[in-house]
Amino acid sequence: MDKEELFIKRIRELANMAYQRDITTFTDFLNLNERNILNGQNLHKLGVAVEGFGGYENAERQMVAFHPDALAFTWEYPIDCIRLEPKAVKFSEDLTHRDYLGAILNLGVDRSVVGDILIEDHAASFFCLRRMTDFFLENLCRVRHTTVVASKIKDPGDIPEPKLSPVTGTCASVRLDSLIALAFGTSRSSIVHCIEEGLVFVNGRLITSNGYEPKEGDIISVRKKGRFIFDGVTRQTKKGRLGVRILLYI
Repeated sequence: MDKEELFIKRIRELANMAYQRDITTFTDFLNLNERNILNGQNLHKLGVAVEGFGGYENAERQMVAFHPDALAFTWEYPIDCIRLEPKAVKFSEDLTHRDYLGAILNLGVDRSVVGDILIEDHAASFFCLRRMTDFFLENLCRVRHTTVVASKIKDPGDIPEPKLSPVTGTCASVRLDSLIALAFGTSRSSIVHCIEEGLVFVNGRLITSNGYEPKEGDIISVRKKGRFIFDGVTRQTKKGRLGVRILLYI
């Protein structure tokens, strides 16, 4: 049984458990490809509702919950948010997403126990499974050469929101390849292989057609490049090109 078959078997087991025991069950954090596979399983036919959340709205990595449609009691996702700050700001390095992720994984944990990582000035916050919170608080004390202090964010209002940078430009049409090329400042031809190789997702669903036309508000994710929100068409030029606005996650 390959990795995908094992994954499908596991999520169907979780869905069946939720239905048979009348409880809510949860996956670990799923990446875009896993979310796409899950979306194609029609799990509602098993008598359960399927909901995803990653600690904040529109998170890329999400935990999925399965629960019976008629479930009477309330529940919450077992997700915590941990903030990492340098012990001495003046001695801290300019750390990137890769630096923080590397420090986390170097503790010997699996990627599935960690959600999105949000970078701030001289700090970062990341989401994790609640059962891993104490482990990270006790053991995550260095990112590259910078000593950091880890603390749990207790007030949901203190959880940071991702930063969005507006990008504007013109396209001949609102095609997926055109929007990606504009977002990342590259040519349409260089984007074709990303789409054909299964690296592009719209709202968590795999899209392999260059000519696919996203709708306003759609979130486009390109693995190894980043993600953005298609914020809509703003105008039409005299030559018939469309002015579009994109909100790039930074």
